[in-house]
Amino acid sequence: MSQAAGLVYLMYHELELPSRTLCQDEPGYVRYIVSISDFRAQMQAVKEAGLRGMSVREALSKPEGPGVVITFDDGCETDLIAAAPLLHELGFNATFYVTVGFLDRRGYLSRAQLRRLSDLGFDVGSHSITHPYLTDLKQDQLAHEISGSKLELEQITGRPIEHFSCPGGRWDARVAATARQAGYRSVATSRAEANSTATDAFRLGRVAVMRGTNLATFQTHTKGHDLWRLRFKDSARASIKRLLGNAVYDRLRRRILRG
Repeated sequence: MSQAAGLVYLMYHELELPSRTLCQDEPGYVRYIVSISDFRAQMQAVKEAGLRGMSVREALSKPEGPGVVITFDDGCETDLIAAAPLLHELGFNATFYVTVGFLDRRGYLSRAQLRRLSDLGFDVGSHSITHPYLTDLKQDQLAHEISGSKLELEQITGRPIEHFSCPGGRWDARVAATARQAGYRSVATSRAEANSTATDAFRLGRVAVMRGTNLATFQTHTKGHDLWRLRFKDSARASIKRLLGNAVYDRLRRRILRG
């Protein structure tokens, strides 16, 4: 399988299991939920294409051969009970970005489960403490979300936490500078683009795998093709967010999604 220049970083959230209640039922959240059957088909397609499933740590360490980077946001319990076994079965790794404040809540990882996930060899990263839009925060709040989450996750896992992902994809130069100062090696955004050796590690792109992403589209995106279409849509949304502000945009989006 031919890939466009650079590695594609895939962004997942909670996986949907039969008869299991999701962590949230808000439409804006549910649109990011992928069923376990679809996830299995996607990972199998990656394997059959001769690609390796990697963590962010591996990707930034000059990996050998073609592959994709697999990431999960939030720290849902399905990271451990559904994603991890399947990834292990296929010989894949991944980075799980955890929101510290979600730990021990219903549907999310407990601290003991997070340690287990880390002990299995998977890469754990930070997704902040309270999942705020970082670009809305004052500098002291921003530093607390970025630095504080790193320290707490390191205490839980007993391992260095070197990678960070931005809640809601809200990124700016201040976020990157704060993460760099805190000792992270990378920051992941939600901008749909592949990452090459020339990409700024503190502004990594990721491709969101959505509830409605069919297998053919998934395979196209995994190759790094047609990502401009996603960027065009993201750019339009970003313009609206800047115009309305994050709070107003979210209220409007919830109203539209609820029909």
